This record gives sequence, structure tokens and C-alpha cells, in this order.
Amino acid sequence: EEYNLGDVITVDLFADTEYVDIVGTSKGKGFQGVVKRHGFGGVGQSTHGQDDRARKPGSIGACSYPAKVFKGMRMGGQMGGDRVTTQNLKVLKVISDKNLIIVKGSVAGCNGSTVLIKK
Repeated sequence: EEYNLGDVITVDLFADTEYVDIVGTSKGKGFQGVVKRHGFGGVGQSTHGQDDRARKPGSIGACSYPAKVFKGMRMGGQMGGDRVTTQNLKVLKVISDKNLIIVKGSVAGCNGSTVLIKK
């Protein structure tokens, strides 16, 4: 359908829809290490001099050849704050008078955040 600037769009569009896709921005978690960001197990033992390496990534590359760290190496860094699409969420109920749509499943983002709903 064609919409113009200032038109009011309600949840009545989804009255006959069974499944929807919802796009949101995931919660930002700041700078995280490899254990939280990628699920690494740490260096291993807690004895025999393993003093400060419990949550470190370990070795990250080879020796003099190729003499670099390849792109895509899983390391610590910024986590969260990404655009996430959750597909095929079941529409349980559409409440027209309150302009609400109730879906079954998880939606990315914090409470009260803006999301995009696709048929």
C-alpha cells in the first residue's frame, strides 16, 4: 500500500498475519574479553605458575611466517549494540484498541526500545 507523510499506521495490518520478523538493536555490553565474547575456556590449569592467565586468549598467531595476525581472529572487543533480526515469531494476539501486538519469542533490545516489524 501507499503511505504518505503523517499517516497513522496501526497494528491492524497484522490482524491476519501468523508470523512476523522483528528487527531491533541488541543491548550494548561495552568492551569484553574473549571468555565472555567468544566463549573461550581460558588457558587451563590454575596451578604450576598460571598466575594471571585464567581469562586470556592464549596464542594468536604463527611464528616468523606468516608474521602477522590474520583478519577475523577472535579477540576481545566491542560486544553488543548490533542490528539483530529475529525471524518467524508467532503472533499470539493483536489488540487494536491499545495498538499492541503480542508475539511469542525473544526480541533484541532493552525495554522500551524501538523495533521494526515485518510481515
